[in-house]
Amino acid sequence: MTTIQTPAPTDSTAPAPAGKPGRSWLTSLGGQNLSLIGALVLVLALFGMLNENYLSWTNIQVIGEAVTITGLLAIVQTVVIICGGLDISVGSQAGLASVVSAMAFTSTGANPYLGIAAAVGIGVLVGIVNGIVIVYGRVNPTIATLAGLAAYKGVAQLVSDGRAQGYVLNDPFFVFLGRGKIAGIPVMIWLLALVALAVHVMLKYTDIGRNLYAIGGNDTAARLAGININKYLVAVYALIGVVAAIAGILLTARTGSGQPVSGSEGLELKAITAAALGGCALKGGKGGVGGTLLAVALLGALENGLTVEGINTFWQNVAQGALLVAAVVIQQRRSGERAVGLPH
Repeated sequence: MTTIQTPAPTDSTAPAPAGKPGRSWLTSLGGQNLSLIGALVLVLALFGMLNENYLSWTNIQVIGEAVTITGLLAIVQTVVIICGGLDISVGSQAGLASVVSAMAFTSTGANPYLGIAAAVGIGVLVGIVNGIVIVYGRVNPTIATLAGLAAYKGVAQLVSDGRAQGYVLNDPFFVFLGRGKIAGIPVMIWLLALVALAVHVMLKYTDIGRNLYAIGGNDTAARLAGININKYLVAVYALIGVVAAIAGILLTARTGSGQPVSGSEGLELKAITAAALGGCALKGGKGGVGGTLLAVALLGALENGLTVEGINTFWQNVAQGALLVAAVVIQQRRSGERAVGLPH
């Protein structure tokens, strides 16, 4: 397959000027990521001063575990945004996978592997459905996945009768996934790191990644270069389904049962917010895993700090919405686009 031989946009900006090696590592991080690092350090320092236990290793692990599911969804949201799409149904997909994993587990004689396989299978199915509706039904991704948000949530409630299903905390494998540790670090965080590394390598070092950036940057040019855009888009939405299923499985392992809604509702907004904060251009063609992970860490640190300080959880939603708006405003300013309805 012919590829467009242009460097894939990443979290970094242009190379540092020659003769200034001391600045090269800073430049490689990019202005967006440096801003996120600064904001994260500020949040950690602020809440660390307010509460001496906030920066304890125990609480850091709590934050890490809390953001794992959001982080997984934010990573694949990054991929779909890069290629010019969007998926608002990721939270409902995770909820459906959570229910399926627990129900398959109990109905197969407490076999965790069959439960996980069933969840991944349903994830692939709903992902492909989303892709087909968008590509061959010619439906706008926002509308298609908004429909999926409602539909998959409804299916999860129907098959579970609206209640938590199964009980997996007597199974060693699910306990290991939800509460186990490797080298003192929770397994959930290791899984997030593994998925993040795999997606980062795919985006930055493979033809697939370069083609995804090309599709998001200029789909007409990508098509003329011989890239099968339809195939790529369906595959991307299938990938989202797989990772959303992994998130649902971890939700089941963490809560001890399949959750049709609780724990998954609102994840789509968090994932989109993290991707936008991390530098993804909502029009496509720009973004990377590093910035998204920094944004996920920032959101998790902020949410945990507000919780530790006993601040009303409603304010967390306000802060999340404000951060999303701020991220989009910054993107629009950087792109140089005029304000809607105003002259240049």
